[in-house]
Amino acid sequence: MNAVVESRPKSLRVIAALGLLWNLIGVLMFLLTVMMTPEQVAAMPAEQRQLIEATPSWLNVLFGVAVAAGTLGALGLLLLKRWSVPLLLLSLVAAVLQVVGSFAATPAWSLLGPAGLVMPALVLLIATGLWLYARKAATRGWLR
Repeated sequence: MNAVVESRPKSLRVIAALGLLWNLIGVLMFLLTVMMTPEQVAAMPAEQRQLIEATPSWLNVLFGVAVAAGTLGALGLLLLKRWSVPLLLLSLVAAVLQVVGSFAATPAWSLLGPAGLVMPALVLLIATGLWLYARKAATRGWLR
């Protein structure tokens, strides 16, 4: 057991903490999105307003699942728990479905074009990286 503890890289906790911070920002964005008042929506630029109004509720559910599972998964990784791996996978799957759904079910592509892919691509890249890192940590015995 001591050999495993000694072999854990110091970067494990740093990556987990950064992942937790990233996902907490996602939780904040989710809450700001779902708690938006009609007055706040009306004050948005036309493109943003169209996207908000065209977003089906199931996309917001996927958004919530992605950030909740990502936050819990990153917390689990910080606590060195094996259960972080399936939670981070759930977060990744929900994020993929949300991104695909956003471009399939809303006018996101016609309103934003290729520039609208930057943030979703970053989200998917980070979610994939966190899941792969947690899986590697579990395989190497760094998690209990």
